[in-house]
Amino acid sequence: MAGMASKNKSPDLLGNSAWNGTAFLVAVVLNLVILPFVIAHLGLAAFGVAGLVTACIAPALVFSNTLGLSTARELAQRLQPSDREDARRLFATAFLLAVGAGGPVTMFFLIAGAPLARLGFHLAGPAADDLGLAFALAGIGWFCQCVAAVILSLFTARQDYRRIASIGMVSTVVTTLSMLLLIPAAPHASTFLGCQALGFAISLLLALAWSRGAMGPWLAPPSLHREALGRLVRFGSWQVAAQGGGLLAAQADRYLLGALLQPQFVGFYGVAQRLQEATYVGILKIGEILFPFFSTLQTESVDRKADLLFRSSWILNVLAASALGGLISVAGPLLHVWTGPEVAAEAARVLVVMSIAGILGSSANVFAFYLLAEGRSRSNALIALITGVVTLVTSAIALPRFGWQAAGWSACAGMIAQMVTVVLLLRRNFELVDMWSRVVHCVLMPLGVGIATALAVRYGLDRAPFQPAPSWWWVGAVSSLTAATIFVIAVAASQLGPYRNACWQDIRSIADRFLP
Repeated sequence: MAGMASKNKSPDLLGNSAWNGTAFLVAVVLNLVILPFVIAHLGLAAFGVAGLVTACIAPALVFSNTLGLSTARELAQRLQPSDREDARRLFATAFLLAVGAGGPVTMFFLIAGAPLARLGFHLAGPAADDLGLAFALAGIGWFCQCVAAVILSLFTARQDYRRIASIGMVSTVVTTLSMLLLIPAAPHASTFLGCQALGFAISLLLALAWSRGAMGPWLAPPSLHREALGRLVRFGSWQVAAQGGGLLAAQADRYLLGALLQPQFVGFYGVAQRLQEATYVGILKIGEILFPFFSTLQTESVDRKADLLFRSSWILNVLAASALGGLISVAGPLLHVWTGPEVAAEAARVLVVMSIAGILGSSANVFAFYLLAEGRSRSNALIALITGVVTLVTSAIALPRFGWQAAGWSACAGMIAQMVTVVLLLRRNFELVDMWSRVVHCVLMPLGVGIATALAVRYGLDRAPFQPAPSWWWVGAVSSLTAATIFVIAVAASQLGPYRNACWQDIRSIADRFLP
């Protein structure tokens, strides 16, 4: 396997990953700071209501995410000056879809969101008094996301992650500061969602301002062009199914918890999910740069694509196993010092199981970006739908029988189904003699090492004769030590397989790029 890790060949990939990683760290730190503050002022019931409103808005993300991905993919193939007019027509059509379809969707949430949520989730009491305002603000926030997704696709197509990360960091800071200022004065679910909407609005304004200065000639007012619409629809039709399956997998537990139990249990679940999701999405953001990168490899050989694909997968799987494994080892103490003993007692086990699901789920991320770049949306849709259906069915069986703490097991079942589906699709897409050895070495080995090591550390800590009082320094030290241990063991294990030279070369290239 040759080439990806060379410092001369891939400085943009590493630099873009660094920008995305920086934005992720800012978001994680600010989330760690603000969430205990939010829960202390809102209470778990109102926080749970906010989570249910977010879950109700989530289906609209299927449209906005698909539109953003479709636009980015098409623009990534039209970067030359000779392609400018074609790219402008694509942008104008996507912009029209964002505004023309996004407006009615937002109006639906404003009018029907609160009544339907009260009916489906049996919401009543003080925590749900401002449900109408909560849906209005959440809907407006989604509309800003939808329009911003089209504008940001200009940056994504050019792999300009410095600007994308900068916009994300400013948005996160604005959201956090507004929560600090507004939630104590108005401790309601609508205030929390309004602060998030403000952050999305800032993202839209920054994207507009920056794009006008950097890429003004490529912008165009909203208008419909049939050929451009056809391109977007051909790619996006299957991507809608893929996003829908992802929605089922991500929100199934929350929907069922809201329908079966009180909002505070949705709050417990939301706290655990936020920690796991922040770490998981952070790794996803680091690897997100591979989508436009793979889109530029259309003329490369199949062997070259497979080489880049599996090497990228190994690197991201090692990072995911290390980061989420560090979370597993300190789940209880982390929740204790972060949100208090009540949440820790209820949500620690769920956080462990969800982190295991996140490690398993990371196996598909790189392959999903590759399939997107290749325009194989049908395969992505199949993966997402199988994952979503298995997650939903498992939740429907487990939650009524075992209670809310069974929520995370459905995610594990869904991720296992996802992994099996991905491996079978890889076998169909790449006719490689060494396919199975690559899958074992680059996918299964780092994930297995991460889960086994993290659970072993957790088991040892639970049975240690001396149990220190939970504190931030202890949580940080143990989590960092666990992550470092997983990383070292995973790299050492990679030296036992047939691709040890390639793995070592990639690690050295990353170290040379970022270490002094």
